[in-house]
Amino acid sequence: MLELRNISYEVGDDNESREILKNVSLTIEDHFVAITGPNGGGKSTLAKIIAGIITPTSGQIILDGEEITGLNITERARSGISYAFQQPVHFKGLTVKDLVSLAAGRTMTVPQICGVLSEVGLCAKEYIDREINGSLSGGELKRIEIAMVLARGTKLSIFDEPEAGIDLWSFNSLIHVFEKMRRDINGMILIISHQERILNVADRIILLSDGMVSAEGGKDEIMPKLMGMEAACSALTQKAE
Repeated sequence: MLELRNISYEVGDDNESREILKNVSLTIEDHFVAITGPNGGGKSTLAKIIAGIITPTSGQIILDGEEITGLNITERARSGISYAFQQPVHFKGLTVKDLVSLAAGRTMTVPQICGVLSEVGLCAKEYIDREINGSLSGGELKRIEIAMVLARGTKLSIFDEPEAGIDLWSFNSLIHVFEKMRRDINGMILIISHQERILNVADRIILLSDGMVSAEGGKDEIMPKLMGMEAACSALTQKAE
């Protein structure tokens, strides 16, 4: 279980500051949770705070009863948190096999690596010895990064807008991967996303707007609110034109 207690985050200097997150308190214990909301609402900032990439201005983070607020990203990883970036990093000179083994933190056999790659819909024979470079598409990199998360087997896996920068075919494949993850893996999955098809996979949806939690619940409760927000934004845009 993940608990966020009064998490706030400000940026700026002594002359001017801007509050990105405002006393966010959440308890996350469902298997598959999605955080959504308008652009600039603080979603990615919250994900990075949970992962330990940035430090909150105030508040506490508790994972399975242990306070992890002061831990950095490496220490968070040891505590059982994985984070997948919007734009996966290229590792020139490393093969897919090398990267999955490094992510796992243990020696993996070729059949084990092949099994993980198959889980994300990649043909192991074609990918296991491929170098992580510009020859791989955005969709391929995203699925390799998910394979790395699966290989680690962490308590909490965080995905920050996994649909960003990929084509429709890759997006459709990604949806199937997340549906399979929801069915098959242990641990919590937390996804930051705008995409309705990803939100529909979630057990629980959290709506973050203007740095605050404005709603949370099941998809049948939250999706109508999202549709209403989108309709209101569209009406404002048309009026401005």
